[in-house]
Amino acid sequence: MADVARVAGVSAQTVSRVLSGHPNVNETTRNRVRAAVEQTGYRRNSLARALVTGRSRTIGVITHETDFYSGSAMMLGMQRAARDGGYFVSTASTASLSPASIAQAVDRLLDQGVDGLVIAVPVRDDDSLGDLIHGTPTVVVDGMQSSATEVVAVDQVAAGRAATEHLLELGHETVWHLAGPPSWNDANGRTAGWQAALHDAGRTEPPVLYGDWSPESGYRNGLVLGRLPEVTAVFVASDEMAFGLIRGLTEMGRRVPEDVSVVGMDDIALAAYCSPPLTTVRQPFHLTGRLAVEHVIALIADPTTVHEPEVVLPELAVRLSTAPPR
Repeated sequence: MADVARVAGVSAQTVSRVLSGHPNVNETTRNRVRAAVEQTGYRRNSLARALVTGRSRTIGVITHETDFYSGSAMMLGMQRAARDGGYFVSTASTASLSPASIAQAVDRLLDQGVDGLVIAVPVRDDDSLGDLIHGTPTVVVDGMQSSATEVVAVDQVAAGRAATEHLLELGHETVWHLAGPPSWNDANGRTAGWQAALHDAGRTEPPVLYGDWSPESGYRNGLVLGRLPEVTAVFVASDEMAFGLIRGLTEMGRRVPEDVSVVGMDDIALAAYCSPPLTTVRQPFHLTGRLAVEHVIALIADPTTVHEPEVVLPELAVRLSTAPPR
């Protein structure tokens, strides 16, 4: 910084003001300092700045180890929001959803001196979380709220209800459900919405089948449902599982949607291009990631800020995988 000041013919304090975006610097001086920065190749030392300000300008994000589209799409929204807010993102992934695994990820990020945390795994309501983060501004995505966290979530109950009501309105007597792992809060929300829609319509609730979010688990369940002639409609808790389910049904001689209508969940990029194009409930992943980071940045700026849980509404995208029963 002293070199920049010498080249620009100003004080080091003026250089600091320009680099910090301070308004009380005239434009001529500001341009001279910027030219000197380019000439000297000066780069601000983020570690030194963090020691002075007590801020690393970094947000820690905890994710679950998957290769699903939803995680990468949400992360993209977080990255863009962080960049817009002048922050970097540091990530730590968890191999499982156990409290111990999440705690290890939190510790790794706190050791890096992050200013705030986004926990993008389906955390259950756990008082130990508050003790762990020690007052660090924290937002949980699609999890449960504790005394030390805020929540940004998609209304998963509304998603399950919308998918089920769509199939009932087409004339199907009931709707079967391939759910995600019961340890995931969002999977439970979708199942609750499915159950509520059937109950309100006075329809029989078939037994729930479970998958692990993978196309393979959808395929295995498709082989099972394909043997049951009474199955005419299925709500699947993820698009990936829906793709596998449709293949399993097809191998069992059941056509989609002529024999079985299928609704997925997420509206990933491939959903509109599979055969047939998949009717699905769209989750706004980019928006959810952006909102989570914006909440954290607001908490960093003012730790006394209190937000109600921010609930994002999903949207049904109707395509060709659903039709009235024969």
